[in-house]
Amino acid sequence: MAKFKPAEKDAIAILKADHRQVEEWFEQFEKARDYERKQELVTKICHALKIHTTIEEEIFYPAFLEASDDVDIHHEAQIEHRGAKNLIAEIEAASPDDEYFEPTVKVLSEMIKHHVKEEEKPGGMFSVAREFKMDLVAIGKELAARKAELESGETDEPDMPPPGVGEKHGQVDQIMKETR
Repeated sequence: MAKFKPAEKDAIAILKADHRQVEEWFEQFEKARDYERKQELVTKICHALKIHTTIEEEIFYPAFLEASDDVDIHHEAQIEHRGAKNLIAEIEAASPDDEYFEPTVKVLSEMIKHHVKEEEKPGGMFSVAREFKMDLVAIGKELAARKAELESGETDEPDMPPPGVGEKHGQVDQIMKETR
């Protein structure tokens, strides 16, 4: 008897599943009332986002750029990731009883919602990837393997640079300083 093999998820399905999970955790964070629960959710959110941005930046984004040559979409996504990484670093250095903790998580949530909308909208990165007939199943296998590796702890958790490190122009830090 042949062994049933579940349908393989393509890259976009994997990335969208990550988006939905993080959205759910952000909603739970907004409803949470005690510091312990907020910290638990933030830990999950930051860990998931670090893994998600890593697999996108290492695998999906380079494949997208090679297939589509759409530097505008690619660069915007990279800059959005940079801003999210800066906020993640701030959140991880804080605690739920810090004055700016919840507002920083809220801004991260809003940034992620915007980023997800940009990737998933018609004409966004995911639809352009389909238009250029990227091998999304093969890329999905790579994403799933790298994600499993990062989640298992076989390799170190992706590092988040402190705010401003590695930035060419520091625009994100400047904007963040101006809004404080």
